[in-house]
Amino acid sequence: MARDVVYAVLMLMSILITLQSGHTLYLTLYTWNRPPSESDVPEVFREPRLSFTVMLPARHEEAVIQTTIGRVAGANYPAHLIQILVICAADDVGTISKAEEKIRDLRRQGLRNVSVVIFRGGPVNKPHGLNCALACAKHDVVTIFDAEDDPHPDIFNVVNTIMLDERVRVVQAGVQLMNFDSRWYSSLNVLEYFFWFKSRLHYHARLGAIPLGGNTVFFDRAVISGMGGWDEGNLTEDADIGIRLSVASERVRVVYDDLYVTMEETPPTLAQFVRQRTRWSQGFMQTLRKGDWKKLPGRKQRWLACYTLAFPQGQALLGVYIPFSLLTMVAFKAPVLVALISYLPVTMFIAHFLTSAVGLYEFAGAHDLEASPKALFRMVLAWFPYQLVLSYAALRAVARQARGVSNWEKTEHVGAHRLYLPDRPVEVVNDHAA
Repeated sequence: MARDVVYAVLMLMSILITLQSGHTLYLTLYTWNRPPSESDVPEVFREPRLSFTVMLPARHEEAVIQTTIGRVAGANYPAHLIQILVICAADDVGTISKAEEKIRDLRRQGLRNVSVVIFRGGPVNKPHGLNCALACAKHDVVTIFDAEDDPHPDIFNVVNTIMLDERVRVVQAGVQLMNFDSRWYSSLNVLEYFFWFKSRLHYHARLGAIPLGGNTVFFDRAVISGMGGWDEGNLTEDADIGIRLSVASERVRVVYDDLYVTMEETPPTLAQFVRQRTRWSQGFMQTLRKGDWKKLPGRKQRWLACYTLAFPQGQALLGVYIPFSLLTMVAFKAPVLVALISYLPVTMFIAHFLTSAVGLYEFAGAHDLEASPKALFRMVLAWFPYQLVLSYAALRAVARQARGVSNWEKTEHVGAHRLYLPDRPVEVVNDHAA
């Protein structure tokens, strides 16, 4: 009897994992299966008309904040149409000092559109800082870049053109990790971003149930103010605001082009990666529990939102199932039917890996990088351990959620991606002084 239960669990889990993996693969390749669409970048830019308030939330970012300020201030867009707000908690004297030093340097160059917003009190996290800065936003469009970001100099021209031509009020542009060969897990982390922004988000936008990215997202200021800003208790305030906008039937335009992505780095250590992924998993759980997704008008929208937000629980369950399945391989000699069904996930594993291998070379080619056979071999070795790390982070998120722990675990930034950006200027190149 007990053996029959084990076989039933094994077959059920194998079928569920196969179905889930197949659906994920479909989303991963969604844009490759469709002709060129409105996700393309405009070929001709309109004259700058919209003004932008750029929010740069920073927490202990002394190593990277000055370069980021310089890159944003050096955009190919009139400086009088850009307001840059560096957001820091009052106790972060190191980042404040570095930001103010850079601001003084910019003022000597004639640029006076950068200032520091200092907030006091809690919670000390990104959404609270964004809400404090929103009160200081003066321009038409509010956007967010993280403290280590390297946005393309023409990203404001891209968004200005799209918002004016298509009359949309929310635009999500692409974000891409770059340092694919710096750590054993880096290539797989890079490819997650590559497929998420290049493909999956387009599907979410088409269905009208989109968890937005944390940066390079542009809001009409009236829209974000009308939503009441960001949820300060949510660890993925970006996903939460995306679901709330979807509930309000606000169309989100996703635009992706390899040339115009905002470039970032993978977490510098495995411990940092686990903390980052734990925060994301727990934030999705919070958004799922909050239940705004239940107000989405369509059944497909609600299903997609629930499926996406519940995904971390699935990863946590997988972390429990993997040792169970390995144990059954040793302890039982399964019937042929059970054995065949239990091998179904292996076919999806192969399909996902082959897709990632092709994706690695496509990513490298798009950014003039070289994906060597060694990099591919490292990805082969890292594949299974990487899935275990994701499952561990999801289990850690479940444990934190059960204990009521929701503090913000910050990800360290060291600017490793900037070694991969020889063609993007570091210093200000903006000729339109304020």
